[in-house]
Amino acid sequence: MAAERLLSHVRRIPRPRSLQFTLCRVPFSSLSVESNPQSRPNEEGKRNTDTPPPIQPVSYPVKPKPSISSEEQLPPPAPTASHRAQLPRVQSPRGNLDAARALTREEIRFVKDFPVISPVSYPKKVAPLPEDRVATEGEGQDEGKGWGGEIGELDRERKRIESDYRVVRKVFKVVEEEKEVPFPMLIKVEKKQSEKKVYDLQDAIRQVKANAKRNFNETVEAHVNLGIDRRRSDLGVSGAVVLPHGTGKDVRVAVFAEGAAADEARAAGAYIVGGDELIREIKNGGKINFDKCIATHSMMQRVASISKILRGLTPNTKKGTVTNDIAVAVKEAKQGLLDFKMKDSIVHVGLGKVSFLEDSLRENIGAFVNALLLAKPPGLKKTSKYAGYVNSFHLCSTMGPGFPVSIQSLSRAADLYTKLHPQR
Repeated sequence: MAAERLLSHVRRIPRPRSLQFTLCRVPFSSLSVESNPQSRPNEEGKRNTDTPPPIQPVSYPVKPKPSISSEEQLPPPAPTASHRAQLPRVQSPRGNLDAARALTREEIRFVKDFPVISPVSYPKKVAPLPEDRVATEGEGQDEGKGWGGEIGELDRERKRIESDYRVVRKVFKVVEEEKEVPFPMLIKVEKKQSEKKVYDLQDAIRQVKANAKRNFNETVEAHVNLGIDRRRSDLGVSGAVVLPHGTGKDVRVAVFAEGAAADEARAAGAYIVGGDELIREIKNGGKINFDKCIATHSMMQRVASISKILRGLTPNTKKGTVTNDIAVAVKEAKQGLLDFKMKDSIVHVGLGKVSFLEDSLRENIGAFVNALLLAKPPGLKKTSKYAGYVNSFHLCSTMGPGFPVSIQSLSRAADLYTKLHPQR
């Protein structure tokens, strides 16, 4: 029927002769076969029979191994093909495909006798936390025996509250705020600082003499801390004082004088006396082997040319080393003229030797304190006689410890000196 319909349809449409000729020559059988769908499976079956069968893998028997003595242990027999078929094989989605593509026939022959290893998985075991452990019935009984079971009940109540809180925290996802724990602060043990003992002047002198244990005659030194700002140059403290009992040193005095003044200096016991020739010698690099330097007013202009060489020994009117009374100045210098000057708000002076008597040292200290009060700068306001001016006063020997002295005892020593030597 399909062929007739097709032919009738072809007759209605005019076609070229060549095409009509070809259509006429088409056999009816071929048209009927193509138009009938039931005949296609048979034709495909015929074609399948014509294709060659697939190549099956060939297995060769295993070569027999040499015989082993009964004493030696035999290895386990290799699994056969039937045994390998019974073993479960784990196939990955792409692993077998890649392995099949990569292996050659020789490798397959080698691998066929290798036993297949199947993976083994064990269930995961998680150790329970101590807080998740359920308390047994016997727990808590021993704890509460001595207290009537109260401790055990409190412990069970605490565990119940903690478990409820954990459940709430897991369900509602409660975020715990981090508690800021303060860093442990080290607390130093406060040591009881014993207040320094302040000595009376007489006791301080005794302590200094008792602690001078060197094998030479040590000097008794005084260190005064002044309440003056060291940055203010207008509040400098400096002066000179003649100690009643001397410093205990052999003072060498140099005098710049000419004529009769030079003769007076030599008579008073001056170490070096000279004029222009002495100045010229110092300029040329002569040694300065003297402790004090005195000059007359007429020689002072020429002595100023070597002031950079003399430095602290340069004669000064304030110190009493520039004078026309040369004989008295030389005697005072040899007796113990003491020059002092503030440095960094502190005055350091030597007031005698340890070998001096206590009364002699006390009188020397009184003379120095009196001179220190006279050298007080006028610009220092809002201070009394000692308060705000003398902060501390320490006595010590050259190699010994220091001892603080009370201001009251120093004031009494200064007043005693002014009574004994009113002209000074």
